Amino acid sequence: MAWKVNKSCLDYAEKLIKDGKLVKESDWSESQATTDQENKFLKNEGWDAYAKWHLGIDSSENEETKERFGFPVGDFKKVHRSAIIAIKQRAGQYDYTDIVKAGDKLLSMIDKD
Repeated sequence: MAWKVNKSCLDYAEKLIKDGKLVKESDWSESQATTDQENKFLKNEGWDAYAKWHLGIDSSENEETKERFGFPVGDFKKVHRSAIIAIKQRAGQYDYTDIVKAGDKLLSMIDKD
């Protein structure tokens, strides 16, 4: 896997945070989208919209597969602080330094308020 920062997600998440579309207190294991919710979102919104919710992208995977996208920042409605923390932890475990840095940037924006 060659995970890189998905710039479209980073930009989108920054905008959502600036617009106050975030959840500061949540349990990410309970808040993250289910497979059914992901599939419904994909059917209604498409792959470009799906990509905007994932901070990591693996360009070695096929474009229109879920395997291409990782490190979700929210629940398709709002950015979750707990999701960003989970991203930083998981990316840190695998030395995805750029994703950790992007997570740091988002978390700093959230905690600034």
